[in-house]
Amino acid sequence: MASGSAIAEKIEQGVRARLHACARRPFVVGLCGAQGSGKSTVAAALKALLERDGLSCAILSIDDLYRTKAERQRLATEVHPLLATRGVPGTHDIALGEALFDALARGDAVTLPRFDKAIDDRLPVSDWERLAEPPAVLIFEGWLVGARPQSAAALASPVNALERAEDADGAWRRHANAQLAGPYQQLFARIDYLALLAAPDFAVVEGWRLEQEHELHARRGAGMSDEQVRRFVQHYERLTRHILAEMPAYADMTIALDVDRAIHAGDIRA
Repeated sequence: MASGSAIAEKIEQGVRARLHACARRPFVVGLCGAQGSGKSTVAAALKALLERDGLSCAILSIDDLYRTKAERQRLATEVHPLLATRGVPGTHDIALGEALFDALARGDAVTLPRFDKAIDDRLPVSDWERLAEPPAVLIFEGWLVGARPQSAAALASPVNALERAEDADGAWRRHANAQLAGPYQQLFARIDYLALLAAPDFAVVEGWRLEQEHELHARRGAGMSDEQVRRFVQHYERLTRHILAEMPAYADMTIALDVDRAIHAGDIRA
């Protein structure tokens, strides 16, 4: 994706301006963007740019920190049924993420966890990516990377049909928000530079996610139906809207995207 390379170049400029002033290693670049916004493509292009100039670099997706299917089923039984579905804060293994960041800070060899969305479960450790030594730069990408919690008042009213029908009392969204306010903030405090790929609006995000699923169908012959995707995306809607409204005020760089995932009329704020 040509636009992915152009976006990566802009982020690289911002990272390089900050990198040499930070003694902590690895230097952690947070890359936030809604589902289907091209995060993986941008992250890969950014990694290539940094490595071209001699900086070792690795990529970790917050998706690879998802709890196992069995762990999420237990949460669904003990806390709320909607926690069986990966996505919101509370469905990631933040302790695993913190242990990984601690090991990198110590200079230890580590293995980066990997999650397979096709089977909705974490891969065995034998399939994780091993790093012999910490990279100079770690790109930490994900749909909620760097997000901050909502106010209690913002949680009062449901934002979509899923919340109205399956979280009428707000217990699910309050649990997710409490997780985001606590353990997730400790993990996100490791970020040295935060870049946001800002979708035009949430309606576009749903279309992007449908495209992703159609591509998965084409590659693997399996995946969710369009109706299942639309329901799935509703799990992400509340926080995605919140991120788009709030994160531009504190991200180090915000890149506004158009519907084709290209930079919207050169709209970059840093």
